[in-house]
Amino acid sequence: MTLSVVITTRNESANIANCIRAFDGFRKDVEIIVVDNASTDDTKAIAASLGAKVMDKGPERSAQRNLGWRTAVAPWVVILDADMIMPRETIEEMLACASRSGVAAYWIPEVRTGNGIRVKARNFERSFYDGTCIDALRLFSKEILEKTGGYDENLIAGPEDWELDIRVLETGAKCEVLKNHLIHNEKRLTLKKMLEKKTYYTKSFAAYQAKWKGHPAVKRQFSPWYRFVGVFVEKGKWKRLLRHPILAAVMYFERIAVGVVYLKNKGAASE
Repeated sequence: MTLSVVITTRNESANIANCIRAFDGFRKDVEIIVVDNASTDDTKAIAASLGAKVMDKGPERSAQRNLGWRTAVAPWVVILDADMIMPRETIEEMLACASRSGVAAYWIPEVRTGNGIRVKARNFERSFYDGTCIDALRLFSKEILEKTGGYDENLIAGPEDWELDIRVLETGAKCEVLKNHLIHNEKRLTLKKMLEKKTYYTKSFAAYQAKWKGHPAVKRQFSPWYRFVGVFVEKGKWKRLLRHPILAAVMYFERIAVGVVYLKNKGAASE
């Protein structure tokens, strides 16, 4: 067994089969672990019927992920959401990473599904984040997870990814970006739903910022300048904005909307 795939779920019956079936043809090298959180639909039954190890854990995604990787038998672990699908070439690259030495973890580029302008703009935006402090590691050697202790279970959806990245990098471990991408199925993610999702993510921001107060990565993550300008212009990336002005305009519209949501919730939390 080379790779353990940890998938966290809650009422994901519409997505879980596609996520698991992406690994068909690789099952001699891959184990699938689904860590559910009290689903009321058929998520667990579907996962079990497709040969996944199924367990239940809560109350949040951090605890689910920790149970998953600690249960894993393979030396490498990839952490996925149920609405993610791994293309064959990405799976092959992940398996090849297991035979490499010197790299402890990898960021995996993401591509959203769909053809509308919003999807294209979100993919455009996401491409600027690969390997930056706004990105989140997904493929880990089990050794680095054991060394760091995995996800902080006091943090909920959102900053626990960034927080683990900091601790992995603080060990001096080498991290790289995979050449191939994963597919994130967000066809049903309207602007309203996206803003609601971002609102939920703000719940642990204060605890995360307090834990790593003054850390350079945290300063950039919450810096308006870096989030709206720096990450899009550093290392010559500004040229892409000029080549795609319409996508850049749509991207900035959504960035501003998300920024307003963050400031609103930050203000409410301080009242």
